[in-house]
Amino acid sequence: PLGAQGADAGLQTCGSPVATLALAENPNGYTMSSHYQLPASPVPLIKLIAQQSGCFRVVDRAAGLRNTVQEQELKAAGIIRSDSTVAKGKGYEAQYTLIPSLTFSEQDAGRGLAGILASIPVLRDIGGLIGLVEQVKLKEAQVALLLTDNETTEQLAAATGAARSTDLGLGGLVASKLGGAGAVGWSNTNEGKVIAAAFYDAHNKLVQQVQALKAKDLPPAVPTNK
Repeated sequence: PLGAQGADAGLQTCGSPVATLALAENPNGYTMSSHYQLPASPVPLIKLIAQQSGCFRVVDRAAGLRNTVQEQELKAAGIIRSDSTVAKGKGYEAQYTLIPSLTFSEQDAGRGLAGILASIPVLRDIGGLIGLVEQVKLKEAQVALLLTDNETTEQLAAATGAARSTDLGLGGLVASKLGGAGAVGWSNTNEGKVIAAAFYDAHNKLVQQVQALKAKDLPPAVPTNK
């Protein structure tokens, strides 16, 4: 109700939700979870971003939904109060389903940079420089957020995001834009920070696409007679 709290200034925010989303796991899985020390799924991270932006109403179709159904069954069985707030017909429908995808992630994309710089005599002769250059690693991630209309099954949007950061071995990468990412395990590793920043970028682009879709669906304004 209070809107985004503690979010980065660059996060795309809205005064009220523009759509209701359900987030689903990618059926093809996430190669990042086996290659890096990262959480198994980016869905909690994307839920966090969407909640902080205030642009989407997020409905739970996983554990939260199962618990809701359980409470309704308990009410029907007479175990909980008959005037309980848990009742049929109060749930929000998900207008869209959002599926995250990691399209590319590279830990050592700049491995060849050290060799290139080492071949330049004027740089090779600088004491200690090559030792520093050998630590240079360009960490890069490219992700996508795929939006499907639950009424028509049409994929309406595919927002891509990318992030790159340079690790010079002098204190690690810059912190993720979303401080709250630490709560879901995405700021524990350098790779996690880069992937989180890429999803942050994709979310901002998705908001703009959904706003354009909603504006397109609005009925034309009716002129008033004076």
